[in-house]
Amino acid sequence: MATDRQIAANRRNASLSTGPRSRSGRKRAGGNATVHGLTANLLSNAALAEQVEKLAREIAGSADNAILLQYARDAAYAEIDLARVRRIKVALIERASAVGTLDGPLFADVRGVKKILDVIMGGELLRRIDFLATMPSGGIERIAEAVRRALPELAKLDRYELRAAARRDKAIRQIVMKTHGS
Repeated sequence: MATDRQIAANRRNASLSTGPRSRSGRKRAGGNATVHGLTANLLSNAALAEQVEKLAREIAGSADNAILLQYARDAAYAEIDLARVRRIKVALIERASAVGTLDGPLFADVRGVKKILDVIMGGELLRRIDFLATMPSGGIERIAEAVRRALPELAKLDRYELRAAARRDKAIRQIVMKTHGS
């Protein structure tokens, strides 16, 4: 149990850590999660909600159990999120293959730069990507080079893919437990 003194100290500290105060700081922080739209809740989109409901009905089958249907909706939404992430990954590779580069810097934030510096400090030197070099004309070689050039951005998307897969797997486990446990 926290003492009155600890509670007062916590409240003082919390009042000091309210986020950025300048207009530019608030604007920058406000866009942190909207770089690619993967963190957006799209259930307000009627077409997506209909797609989730249809897939959930397929997953749940003829079951009328409300809890089971909610787990099926969770699994369906996570599966649709997985498909979105994978489409974005494919689009990045296709863009790198067609154009030879991606728009903007490879790392748009401090965390990305820190990761690169940690890798270099760990003794693993990275091969510098020359975007002005010509892309190979062969099919397999061109795709391999496109993947190599898009790799830093693809790595950023892994977090979203793993999170969606974990949500889907958890919902599926709940469905299995619900159908076999009751």
